[in-house]
Amino acid sequence: MIVLRSRSELAILSEANTIVARILQELGDAIKPGISTGALDEKAERLILESHGEPAFKGYRGYPKTICTSINEQVVHGIPSPDVFLEDGDIISVDIGIVYKGYVGDTAATFPVGEVSEEKRRLIRVTRESLYEGIKQARAGNRLSDISHAVQSHVEGNGFSVVRDFVGHGIGQKMHEEPQIPNFGRPHLGPRLEPGMVLAIEPMVNAGTYEVCVLDDKWTAVTKDGRPSAHFEHSIAVTEAEAGILSLLPAEECRYPV
Repeated sequence: MIVLRSRSELAILSEANTIVARILQELGDAIKPGISTGALDEKAERLILESHGEPAFKGYRGYPKTICTSINEQVVHGIPSPDVFLEDGDIISVDIGIVYKGYVGDTAATFPVGEVSEEKRRLIRVTRESLYEGIKQARAGNRLSDISHAVQSHVEGNGFSVVRDFVGHGIGQKMHEEPQIPNFGRPHLGPRLEPGMVLAIEPMVNAGTYEVCVLDDKWTAVTKDGRPSAHFEHSIAVTEAEAGILSLLPAEECRYPV
C-alpha cells in the first residue's frame, strides 16, 4: 500500500531530509585524499546524534555502520572502515539516512576525491542529471514508470548503463516503503502518482555493464567489469505541480529544475 502523507507529516519529513542533506554536505566537504571512510562514518554519526536524530542505517537488517561509502567500482552499500583511505582520483558515493521524530530522511551523492578522470567526472554529471530527469516526471497524474523511463533514457543516451538489481522506494515512517522505483522501464505504467506520495529516487549508474555482484561481506555491491559507478538520491514529495525536493543539498550545483 502506498501511503499519502498529510501536511503535518510532510513538514516532519522535510525537517528530517533537510538535516540529512546538511550532514551529507558536511561529509562532502570533508572528503579528500587520505581520509578514511571510517572517519567519515564517525563524523556522520556524531552529526546525526547532535541533530537529535538516530542513524537510519545502523542495525538495519544487520548493517553495521551509519553511512554507506562506495568507492569507484563499488555501486552501493560499501561498509566504512578505519583501514580504508581515499586516494586521489577516486570517486566515493555516500548514502546516509536519519530517523527524526519518527520519520526517515534519506539522500546520497557521489563525490570526486582530488583530481579524477574525465570518464569519472562525466559519470558523476550524467548520474546527477538523470536524477533530476526522473524528478521532473514525479508529478500528480503521471505513472510511476515515467520516472524510471526518464532516468534510463538520459543514462543510456549518454553511453552509460543503469543498475537493475537495486531500486528507489517510498519513504516515510519506514526507510523502505511501497512503491519500488526501478531506474529503467517503459513509460506510462504502474501506479498513478498522487499528491502526498513521498519517494526516494536514486539512480545507480555504471560506466560499463549494468551487471553487479555482491562481495563476501554480504553488503558491498560492485560492478562485474570493475568499471566505476555513481549514485545520487533525493527524497521528494509529489504535488500537483513540480515535485518538492525534500533533501536538496545546500550547496548543490544542480538545482531543480535543470
